[in-house]
Amino acid sequence: MDFAPYIRDIEDFPKPGVVFKDITPLLKDPRAFQKAGEALLGLTANMKIDKVIGVDSRGFIFAPMLAEKLGAGFITVRKSGKLPFHTVSESYNLEYGKGTLEIHSDAIEKGDKVLIHDDVLATGGTAQAVCKLVEKLGGEVVQCNFLIELTFLNGADKINGYPKGVLLQY
Repeated sequence: MDFAPYIRDIEDFPKPGVVFKDITPLLKDPRAFQKAGEALLGLTANMKIDKVIGVDSRGFIFAPMLAEKLGAGFITVRKSGKLPFHTVSESYNLEYGKGTLEIHSDAIEKGDKVLIHDDVLATGGTAQAVCKLVEKLGGEVVQCNFLIELTFLNGADKINGYPKGVLLQY
């Protein structure tokens, strides 16, 4: 299925000069939403995965479904100050600022095979930070999955060395 018609460009969001890729048209269409989930699952064929990470916040949409279908646990990686238990953190740069991500310190066990899922790979700072968090806790990144990759921002360079799965590239 071609998912591109379901992605809407929003210019100058969240700040001037940024073109935001809005996935809500895809999410509101039942068939497109289902097919996107199936396609993302297909990117993980024949992989052993113990945990699936959803990255705050739009990574939370598909990651729980992937975890359920894979028979894996679901983990949230959130922006700083949002998790209630002991956390491990990693700072990063993104397309339009800086941030810090956190994961619960007990979310991953040594040797866990981890799939990271987020909606968009832009500059790669977020994905790189999540990979570092997984490794700090003793896990192994099996793959980084994305609905969309903005290739002109070269974010894949920051996760070079990690397998990557993507449905749409711009």
